[in-house]
Amino acid sequence: MRGLPGRIFQAWMGLSALLVVLFIAIPLAKVLTAPTWDVLLETLSDADVLKSVWLSMSASATAAFIAFLFGTPLAYFLARHQFPGKKVVESLVDLPIMIPHPVVGIALLSLTSPHTGFGRMLQSMGIEIMGTRTGIVAVLFFVGMPFYVNAAKSGIESIAPRLENVSRSLGAGSAATFFRITLPLCWRYMLVGIIMCMARAISEFGAIIIVAYHPMVAPVLMYERFTAFGLKYSQPVAVILILVSMLFFLLLRTLSLPKEKTE
Repeated sequence: MRGLPGRIFQAWMGLSALLVVLFIAIPLAKVLTAPTWDVLLETLSDADVLKSVWLSMSASATAAFIAFLFGTPLAYFLARHQFPGKKVVESLVDLPIMIPHPVVGIALLSLTSPHTGFGRMLQSMGIEIMGTRTGIVAVLFFVGMPFYVNAAKSGIESIAPRLENVSRSLGAGSAATFFRITLPLCWRYMLVGIIMCMARAISEFGAIIIVAYHPMVAPVLMYERFTAFGLKYSQPVAVILILVSMLFFLLLRTLSLPKEKTE
Protein backbone atom coordinates (compact mmCIF):
# COMPACT_ATOMS: atom_id res chain seq x y z
CA MET A 1 0.00 0.00 0.00
CA ARG A 2 2.90 2.37 0.65
CA GLY A 3 3.91 2.09 -3.01
CA LEU A 4 0.55 3.37 -4.28
CA PRO A 5 0.51 6.63 -2.23
CA GLY A 6 4.08 7.23 -3.32
CA ARG A 7 3.18 6.83 -6.99
CA ILE A 8 0.14 9.06 -6.58
CA PHE A 9 2.28 11.73 -4.93
CA GLN A 10 4.90 11.55 -7.70
CA ALA A 11 2.19 11.76 -10.37
CA TRP A 12 0.68 14.80 -8.65
CA MET A 13 4.10 16.47 -8.45
CA GLY A 14 4.82 15.81 -12.12
CA LEU A 15 1.38 16.94 -13.27
CA SER A 16 1.54 20.11 -11.18
CA ALA A 17 4.98 20.97 -12.57
CA LEU A 18 3.77 20.36 -16.12
CA LEU A 19 0.69 22.53 -15.63
CA VAL A 20 2.76 25.44 -14.29
CA VAL A 21 5.21 25.22 -17.21
CA LEU A 22 2.33 25.08 -19.72
CA PHE A 23 0.59 27.99 -18.00
CA ILE A 24 3.71 30.09 -18.63
CA ALA A 25 4.71 28.70 -22.01
CA ILE A 26 1.40 28.58 -23.88
CA PRO A 27 0.43 32.29 -23.58
CA LEU A 28 3.99 33.35 -24.46
CA ALA A 29 4.06 30.96 -27.42
CA LYS A 30 0.73 32.37 -28.60
CA VAL A 31 2.12 35.91 -28.51
CA LEU A 32 5.31 34.86 -30.31
CA THR A 33 3.43 33.11 -33.11
CA ALA A 34 0.54 35.57 -33.48
CA PRO A 35 2.16 38.26 -35.69
CA THR A 36 2.74 37.40 -39.32
CA TRP A 37 6.25 37.78 -40.71
CA ASP A 38 5.14 40.82 -42.71
CA VAL A 39 3.81 42.59 -39.63
CA LEU A 40 6.85 41.59 -37.57
CA LEU A 41 9.29 42.85 -40.21
CA GLU A 42 7.29 46.06 -40.52
CA THR A 43 7.51 46.53 -36.75
CA LEU A 44 11.24 45.89 -36.75
CA SER A 45 11.66 48.65 -39.33
CA ASP A 46 9.41 51.07 -37.44
CA ALA A 47 11.53 53.98 -36.22
CA ASP A 48 9.30 54.57 -33.19
CA VAL A 49 9.60 50.95 -32.09
CA LEU A 50 13.37 50.87 -32.53
CA LYS A 51 13.68 54.16 -30.67
CA SER A 52 11.58 52.92 -27.75
CA VAL A 53 13.46 49.61 -27.54
CA TRP A 54 16.78 51.44 -27.61
CA LEU A 55 15.56 53.81 -24.90
CA SER A 56 14.51 50.84 -22.74
CA MET A 57 17.85 49.10 -23.24
CA SER A 58 20.08 52.15 -22.78
CA ALA A 59 18.16 53.51 -19.78
CA SER A 60 18.19 50.07 -18.15
CA ALA A 61 21.93 49.73 -18.75
CA THR A 62 22.49 53.19 -17.26
CA ALA A 63 20.40 52.30 -14.21
CA ALA A 64 22.33 49.03 -13.77
CA PHE A 65 25.67 50.87 -14.01
CA ILE A 66 24.54 53.34 -11.34
CA ALA A 67 23.39 50.39 -9.21
CA PHE A 68 26.87 48.89 -9.58
CA LEU A 69 28.59 52.12 -8.54
CA PHE A 70 26.42 52.93 -5.55
CA GLY A 71 24.99 49.52 -4.65
CA THR A 72 28.34 47.75 -4.31
CA PRO A 73 29.42 49.70 -1.19
CA LEU A 74 26.02 49.07 0.37
CA ALA A 75 26.20 45.36 -0.47
CA TYR A 76 29.69 45.13 1.02
CA PHE A 77 28.63 46.95 4.19
CA LEU A 78 25.61 44.67 4.67
CA ALA A 79 27.65 41.54 3.98
CA ARG A 80 30.52 42.35 6.33
CA HIS A 81 28.95 44.20 9.26
CA GLN A 82 26.41 43.51 11.96
CA PHE A 83 24.70 46.53 13.49
CA PRO A 84 21.43 47.45 15.22
CA GLY A 85 18.69 47.90 12.66
CA LYS A 86 20.38 45.82 9.95
CA LYS A 87 17.17 43.90 9.24
CA VAL A 88 15.36 47.21 8.85
CA VAL A 89 17.92 48.42 6.30
CA GLU A 90 17.74 45.11 4.39
CA SER A 91 13.95 45.32 4.38
CA LEU A 92 14.11 48.89 3.12
CA VAL A 93 16.43 47.83 0.30
CA ASP A 94 13.98 45.06 -0.68
CA LEU A 95 10.89 47.26 -0.42
CA PRO A 96 10.85 48.39 -4.10
CA ILE A 97 10.32 44.74 -5.06
CA MET A 98 7.01 44.60 -3.22
CA ILE A 99 5.38 48.02 -3.30
CA PRO A 100 2.90 48.72 -6.15
CA HIS A 101 4.76 50.19 -9.09
CA PRO A 102 2.71 53.40 -9.41
CA VAL A 103 3.69 54.15 -5.81
CA VAL A 104 7.31 54.34 -6.98
CA GLY A 105 6.42 56.99 -9.55
CA ILE A 106 4.35 58.98 -7.07
CA ALA A 107 7.13 58.79 -4.46
CA LEU A 108 9.78 60.04 -6.89
CA LEU A 109 7.59 62.87 -8.14
CA SER A 110 6.75 63.83 -4.57
CA LEU A 111 10.45 64.02 -3.74
CA THR A 112 11.43 65.98 -6.85
CA SER A 113 8.45 68.33 -6.94
CA PRO A 114 9.33 72.04 -7.27
CA HIS A 115 7.49 72.48 -3.97
CA THR A 116 10.24 70.58 -2.12
CA GLY A 117 13.74 71.77 -1.29
CA PHE A 118 15.29 68.83 -3.14
CA GLY A 119 13.15 69.52 -6.20
CA ARG A 120 14.17 73.19 -6.24
CA MET A 121 17.82 72.16 -5.93
CA LEU A 122 17.46 69.86 -8.94
CA GLN A 123 15.81 72.62 -10.95
CA SER A 124 18.61 75.01 -10.10
CA MET A 125 21.02 72.42 -11.52
CA GLY A 126 18.95 72.07 -14.68
CA ILE A 127 17.83 68.52 -13.85
CA GLU A 128 14.27 67.62 -14.80
CA ILE A 129 12.58 64.38 -13.73
CA MET A 130 9.05 64.64 -15.13
CA GLY A 131 8.90 63.53 -18.76
CA THR A 132 12.65 63.08 -19.26
CA ARG A 133 15.16 60.30 -19.79
CA THR A 134 16.65 61.25 -16.43
CA GLY A 135 13.32 60.47 -14.80
CA ILE A 136 13.15 57.12 -16.57
CA VAL A 137 16.64 56.18 -15.36
CA ALA A 138 15.73 57.25 -11.81
CA VAL A 139 12.69 54.97 -11.85
CA LEU A 140 14.62 52.04 -13.29
CA PHE A 141 17.40 52.49 -10.77
CA PHE A 142 14.85 52.51 -7.94
CA VAL A 143 13.13 49.28 -9.00
CA GLY A 144 16.30 47.45 -10.11
CA MET A 145 18.61 48.31 -7.23
CA PRO A 146 17.40 45.55 -4.82
CA PHE A 147 18.26 42.83 -7.34
CA TYR A 148 21.81 44.07 -7.74
CA VAL A 149 22.43 44.66 -4.04
CA ASN A 150 21.15 41.22 -3.05
CA ALA A 151 23.22 39.45 -5.72
CA ALA A 152 26.38 41.36 -4.85
CA LYS A 153 25.79 40.81 -1.13
CA SER A 154 25.50 37.06 -1.70
CA GLY A 155 28.76 37.09 -3.64
CA ILE A 156 30.64 38.98 -0.94
CA GLU A 157 29.22 36.70 1.77
CA SER A 158 30.51 33.68 -0.18
CA ILE A 159 34.10 34.91 0.30
CA ALA A 160 35.76 33.86 3.55
CA PRO A 161 36.56 37.03 5.56
CA ARG A 162 39.93 35.56 6.48
CA LEU A 163 41.13 36.10 2.91
CA GLU A 164 40.55 39.83 3.27
CA ASN A 165 42.08 39.80 6.73
CA VAL A 166 45.24 38.13 5.42
CA SER A 167 45.48 40.75 2.67
CA ARG A 168 45.24 43.56 5.20
CA SER A 169 47.74 41.88 7.52
CA LEU A 170 50.23 41.88 4.65
CA GLY A 171 49.93 45.64 4.35
CA ALA A 172 47.21 46.07 1.72
CA GLY A 173 44.68 48.81 2.43
CA SER A 174 40.92 48.44 2.26
CA ALA A 175 40.75 49.61 -1.36
CA ALA A 176 43.60 47.35 -2.51
CA THR A 177 42.03 44.39 -0.70
CA PHE A 178 38.68 45.01 -2.34
CA PHE A 179 40.06 45.31 -5.87
CA ARG A 180 42.63 42.51 -5.55
CA ILE A 181 40.72 40.00 -3.43
CA THR A 182 37.00 40.69 -3.11
CA LEU A 183 36.16 41.89 -6.60
CA PRO A 184 38.00 39.10 -8.51
CA LEU A 185 36.26 36.47 -6.37
CA CYS A 186 32.71 37.79 -6.65
CA TRP A 187 32.63 39.61 -9.99
CA ARG A 188 30.33 36.98 -11.49
CA TYR A 189 27.78 37.55 -8.72
CA MET A 190 27.95 41.26 -9.48
CA LEU A 191 27.52 40.61 -13.19
CA VAL A 192 24.48 38.45 -12.46
CA GLY A 193 23.15 41.29 -10.31
CA ILE A 194 23.66 43.78 -13.15
CA ILE A 195 21.79 41.50 -15.55
CA MET A 196 18.95 41.02 -13.05
CA CYS A 197 18.79 44.76 -12.49
CA MET A 198 18.59 45.40 -16.24
CA ALA A 199 16.00 42.66 -16.75
CA ARG A 200 13.80 44.11 -14.02
CA ALA A 201 14.26 47.64 -15.33
CA ILE A 202 13.30 46.76 -18.90
CA SER A 203 9.96 45.37 -17.71
CA GLU A 204 8.96 48.44 -15.68
CA PHE A 205 5.70 50.08 -16.70
CA GLY A 206 3.57 51.30 -13.80
CA ALA A 207 6.03 53.87 -12.45
CA ILE A 208 7.18 54.97 -15.90
CA ILE A 209 3.76 56.10 -17.08
CA ILE A 210 3.52 58.39 -14.04
CA VAL A 211 7.00 59.87 -14.21
CA ALA A 212 7.67 59.88 -17.96
CA TYR A 213 4.97 58.72 -20.37
CA HIS A 214 7.06 60.47 -23.00
CA PRO A 215 9.68 59.70 -24.20
CA MET A 216 8.22 56.22 -24.59
CA VAL A 217 10.01 53.13 -23.42
CA ALA A 218 9.00 49.87 -25.11
CA PRO A 219 6.38 48.72 -22.53
CA VAL A 220 4.64 52.11 -22.72
CA LEU A 221 4.69 52.03 -26.53
CA MET A 222 3.18 48.55 -26.48
CA TYR A 223 0.45 49.73 -24.11
CA GLU A 224 -0.33 52.76 -26.26
CA ARG A 225 -0.56 50.68 -29.43
CA PHE A 226 -2.82 48.20 -27.68
CA THR A 227 -5.21 50.89 -26.48
CA ALA A 228 -5.19 52.68 -29.85
CA PHE A 229 -5.06 49.81 -32.35
CA GLY A 230 -5.61 46.55 -30.47
CA LEU A 231 -3.67 43.31 -30.39
CA LYS A 232 -2.48 43.30 -34.00
CA TYR A 233 -0.12 46.23 -33.51
CA SER A 234 0.85 45.58 -29.89
CA GLN A 235 1.77 41.90 -30.30
CA PRO A 236 4.91 42.52 -32.43
CA VAL A 237 6.29 44.86 -29.76
CA ALA A 238 5.49 42.20 -27.15
CA VAL A 239 7.46 39.67 -29.23
CA ILE A 240 10.53 41.91 -29.13
CA LEU A 241 10.25 42.35 -25.36
CA ILE A 242 9.82 38.61 -24.79
CA LEU A 243 12.91 37.83 -26.86
CA VAL A 244 14.97 40.49 -25.09
CA SER A 245 13.86 39.19 -21.70
CA MET A 246 14.67 35.62 -22.72
CA LEU A 247 18.15 36.72 -23.77
CA PHE A 248 18.76 38.32 -20.38
CA PHE A 249 17.68 35.23 -18.48
CA LEU A 250 19.74 32.93 -20.69
CA LEU A 251 22.72 35.08 -19.76
CA LEU A 252 21.70 34.88 -16.12
CA ARG A 253 21.50 31.08 -16.19
CA THR A 254 24.83 30.86 -18.00
CA LEU A 255 26.52 32.98 -15.36
CA SER A 256 24.93 31.23 -12.37
CA LEU A 257 27.44 30.06 -9.81
CA PRO A 258 27.60 26.88 -7.74
CA LYS A 259 26.47 27.17 -4.15
CA GLU A 260 29.81 26.34 -2.51
CA LYS A 261 31.46 29.09 -0.54
CA THR A 262 35.06 30.09 -1.13
CA GLU A 263 37.30 28.38 1.40
